[in-house]
Amino acid sequence: MKNTLASLFLSATLLLPLTARADTAVLAGGCFWCMEKDFESLHGVSEVVSGFTGGTAENPTYRGDHTGHYEAVEITYDPEIVSYKDILDHFWVNIDPFDARGQFCDKGPEYLSAIFVANESERPLAEQTRQAVVDRFPDQTVVTPILPLDTFYPIKGNEIGHQDFYKKSPIRYKAYRFSCGRDRRLQAIWGDDATV
Repeated sequence: MKNTLASLFLSATLLLPLTARADTAVLAGGCFWCMEKDFESLHGVSEVVSGFTGGTAENPTYRGDHTGHYEAVEITYDPEIVSYKDILDHFWVNIDPFDARGQFCDKGPEYLSAIFVANESERPLAEQTRQAVVDRFPDQTVVTPILPLDTFYPIKGNEIGHQDFYKKSPIRYKAYRFSCGRDRRLQAIWGDDATV
C-alpha cells in the first residue's frame, strides 16, 4: 500500500507544470527596436518588451507625451541560465557608453543609455560592470548612469507595432539599423566583444 501511494504521489507531481524562475531587468540603450533584438538573441532571455521609464509623464506614448522618459526594454530572463551580471555585460557591448546626446543616429533625451536598478542587490553589480567599462576606457568619459527603477510602461494600444518590430518588418529594421550606423560604432568601440 505504501509503495502504491508513493507511486501515485510521484506520478502526480511529475504531471504538475514546472514553473521556471524568471527575473527582469530594465535597460535603456537608444532605439528599443534594436535593444529588443539584441537581447532576444541572448540565451536564457525569454521575453523583451519595449517601453518607457524614467520620466514624469504617466502612460507615455511614442507619438505623445513621454517627457523625461527613456526608450527602454524590460528583459525577462532565467537566472539559472543567464545571470543579471551577464545581462549587464551584454548591455554594455550593445551601447555607446560615451554618447551624452543619445545613441548612434538617434539623439535626444529619450535615446540616452541607462541602467535602471530595481533593488539594492542589483546596484552593486551595475556599479561593478560600469567601473569595468571606465577602467577599460580610461581616456573616455562613461556617461551611462545607474538610476532607480520606477514604473516601466510597456508599448501598448495602437503603438504596439513597435513591439517585435525587427520580426514584423525585418527589411525596414535592417535598413534602419544599417543607416543608423549602430553596428559600425559598436565594432569601433568594442572590437571582437561587440555582439553584432
